[in-house]
Amino acid sequence: MIFAPVIRHSAYLPGLRITDRQLERFLGQTLQQAPARRGEQPARFEQTEQDFTLELDVPGLSREQLQVELGSNTVRIDSVADAPRRYQAAYELPQDLDPSTSSARLENGVLTLKLSKKAPVALHTRLNID
Repeated sequence: MIFAPVIRHSAYLPGLRITDRQLERFLGQTLQQAPARRGEQPARFEQTEQDFTLELDVPGLSREQLQVELGSNTVRIDSVADAPRRYQAAYELPQDLDPSTSSARLENGVLTLKLSKKAPVALHTRLNID
């Protein structure tokens, strides 16, 4: 497979950074949609009004060997350096997350992330007239 070189410095063109991120997303999605290797299951994803639920198979890893980091609308799962196997995944979600009410549970090699959606902030406030 051959890829054309991409300039990664945004000083050349203001829109280049957006195009570069779009290319990274495309390549990431393409690689994530590749067929599972040796019986591995892809992530299972569900969405409700209040939260996202993400289930990942991480056999052979314990709670202490996994790190879950939440960004505004991203979740990143990494194994620590001394873990018996390497695991790394990142997902971008369509809505901002609320880390204070989100949770993670590891049971029988399945990591279940319950990621709460952040409540939308009202942009308009009604003032009472005195």
